[in-house]
Amino acid sequence: MRWWWAGAIGAAKRSMDSTPPQGPTYQSVALVVGATGIVGSSLIDILPLSDTPGGPWKLYAISRRPLDSSSPSVVHVQCDVADPDETLAMLSPLSDVTHVFYAAWAHRPSEHDNITVNSAMLRNVLAAVVPNAPNLQHVCLQTGRKHYVGSFEYLGKIQGHEPPFHEDLPRLDSPNFYYNQEDILFEESEKTDGRVSWSVHRPTTIFGFSAISKMNIMQSLCIYAAICRKERALLRWPGSRVTWEGFSDASDADLIAEHQIWAAVDPYAKNEAFNCSNGDVFKWKQLWRTLAEQFEVGFVGYEGEEGRFSLEEAMRGKEEVWAEIVRESELVETRLEDVGNWWFVDAVLGVEFEHLDTMNKSKEHGFLGFRNTMNSFISWIDKMRAFKIVP
Repeated sequence: MRWWWAGAIGAAKRSMDSTPPQGPTYQSVALVVGATGIVGSSLIDILPLSDTPGGPWKLYAISRRPLDSSSPSVVHVQCDVADPDETLAMLSPLSDVTHVFYAAWAHRPSEHDNITVNSAMLRNVLAAVVPNAPNLQHVCLQTGRKHYVGSFEYLGKIQGHEPPFHEDLPRLDSPNFYYNQEDILFEESEKTDGRVSWSVHRPTTIFGFSAISKMNIMQSLCIYAAICRKERALLRWPGSRVTWEGFSDASDADLIAEHQIWAAVDPYAKNEAFNCSNGDVFKWKQLWRTLAEQFEVGFVGYEGEEGRFSLEEAMRGKEEVWAEIVRESELVETRLEDVGNWWFVDAVLGVEFEHLDTMNKSKEHGFLGFRNTMNSFISWIDKMRAFKIVP
């Protein structure tokens, strides 16, 4: 399986010949829901490559916002999947779909509202596609680490599982839209009498690239560092001692995409839930130094509980500072409120317990991909710079 090893080393080792075969013949047709998100963007990049398993692939890229793709094998369908009528009208005609990659997510203030909106979105997509795509084979559902520790609303308020997390752990006795989405997936798959298989993918904190994603910690950290450099301030650590000093893991967006493609085409991965992390561990104190070095700014680590602060509060009123950085560095025109998601950074870095998973199940089922997290961290900074998102 040369593809997994090439992907494990990184994009530079993977064939970049993304030209699809001449003519309309495709072995597989993917419906990527959430195409402008972090993992959706990686799927859009990787599926058209000549060495991607299951290919040649044709892609329907589904998103509410416009999509910029130069690949002739990618067909963008602008659709708000929260609207059942619009979803049915836009997706039901896509009768040649063979695989669904569902990587969409909507954030609401309460988990009750998260359950309502995210369950409806998945139901809308499956209701439009499953009955109308006779060759549909598989649905990949992306959830995440909160399966084991609880939703953002209940994080730290309920007792999560003891790490390392494995896929057979029972659900927590707490509201969680991941559980509802899984049940919807199982229910819709059962209606097909085995024609449509499924897989569930549970990444942790994702390192990747998407200019508009609300879950992009890489982008937010880079913007924070750029503002510190502009203001000649130190890059201060806003999180907990445990997260600063303890072991953490991460999920590279390209690795998640490869993981989903593997599960979509490998018979041994059918009807299973899988963790999806890079396969190594790191300490945020190490990445913090690297972030400071990348932006040529001094840094300060954990300074005790009295030194803790909220990045969401610290970034209030910095809109004009960011606008000036954008002008001076000739970056893509963005507003700070659209590209910096500070509450999410506070939530991730403020966790008071170590949370790690195991990739044993994926390896036992045949997936051998991995990432060096430090290299992943730097490579996504490089990509954001190449696309003129950060200076």
